[in-house]
Amino acid sequence: MFDNLSVKLDKAFKTLKGQGRITEINVATTVKEIRRALIDADVNYKVAKDVTDTIKENALGQDVLTAVSPGQLLTKITSDELTRLMGSAHEPMNAKGDPAVILISGLQGSGKTTFSGKLANMLKSQGRQVMLTACDIYRPAAIDQLKVLGEQIGVEVYAEPENKNAVQIAEHAIKHAKSAGKKIVIVDTAGRLAVDEQMMQEIEQLKAALKPSETLFVVDSMTGQDAVNTAKTFNERLDFDGVVLTKLDGDTRGGAALSIRTVVDKPIKFISMGEKMDAIDLFHPDRMASRILGMGDVVSLVEKAQQTFDEEEARRLNKKIRKNEFDLNDFLTQLEQIKKMGNMKDLVGMIPGMGKAMKDVDLDDDSFKPVEAIIRSMTPTERVNPDIINGSRRKRIAGGSGTSVQEVNNLLKQFGDMRKMMKTMNKMGGMKKGLASLMGGMR
Repeated sequence: MFDNLSVKLDKAFKTLKGQGRITEINVATTVKEIRRALIDADVNYKVAKDVTDTIKENALGQDVLTAVSPGQLLTKITSDELTRLMGSAHEPMNAKGDPAVILISGLQGSGKTTFSGKLANMLKSQGRQVMLTACDIYRPAAIDQLKVLGEQIGVEVYAEPENKNAVQIAEHAIKHAKSAGKKIVIVDTAGRLAVDEQMMQEIEQLKAALKPSETLFVVDSMTGQDAVNTAKTFNERLDFDGVVLTKLDGDTRGGAALSIRTVVDKPIKFISMGEKMDAIDLFHPDRMASRILGMGDVVSLVEKAQQTFDEEEARRLNKKIRKNEFDLNDFLTQLEQIKKMGNMKDLVGMIPGMGKAMKDVDLDDDSFKPVEAIIRSMTPTERVNPDIINGSRRKRIAGGSGTSVQEVNNLLKQFGDMRKMMKTMNKMGGMKKGLASLMGGMR
């Protein structure tokens, strides 16, 4: 996500490296590179020009503090401007009503149905009573797809396969939701083209009849500037409340995310990546700006961890670490928890500085499979006490896991090194003191 834009912006800031102060000449050169990077990312030209003019204006005349280099100052100014461009702050979805109705609209193939499932899953995890409604009466597999997703996440799907009146289906769904005690109804509609007058009239009729609490427009971010232009056309007809950017894990240049707020004047509320039902995030402009500039997104990373990790399990694990009893069963449990947090490359990209370092590394959810296979091929005794694993046991484990003896050796060595580090930190007075002491020794 935004890899190419991040690299080009980093290159632009390097033109100020070693400069003692900000001048009109060096800022002009850097700003020119920033503008080129934004346009290459398919950002609307007028938006790119306005942004870089503001960056230049804010940078000139700034006194550079001794502790801050011109490059760092311009990075901060650019971060502030990108945040402002994308909306300054997260705007929550309105889910008030009895029931609250969330109307999902968008182009064909933009990912509306998958997003509807993800949104239902997110709301359900918050303790909300949710129901999905299938109002795509044109695509043959749409109802089946929604039913499969509903079954997967444990959410009821209301559908009338024989009914070809989308407004009627939605109205029946709301009546059913009231009687069933559902508090939120998500209405998945057919994908439509802005040039298809009949389809555009149908979505307008749906909105007029349902009076939704929230109307969301789903955009495939891989279509770049075309997505922004389409959103503008839809908004003129539908006056939607917010935007959802999908397929952000694909080869997207980022232009839609950076331009759409300014062009359409509607907030981006959610971002969606991949097919997994938990691969959905609230959109925070400041965090996205940090990620684009390679500064990571620690806040989102911590939030994901808090949603995934069980407090009781964390206390149990902490107790085992303090007693130097951390074993391969615990290690396997932690791997499973990390995988639940989302796409591995996206997670690594949230760590400051790691996005650039891992840009060309092929890191995916399958990366842990050999490790898991090795541990699962061990006996319960071997997992608790890996020191007993001799040559013949290693050969057996390698054969059972479909890996090599060398891979088994590497895992055991890395696990042994990790346990030694934990033991050292405990001796130094606990994990926090140990880390502080280690950091002190590195200065």
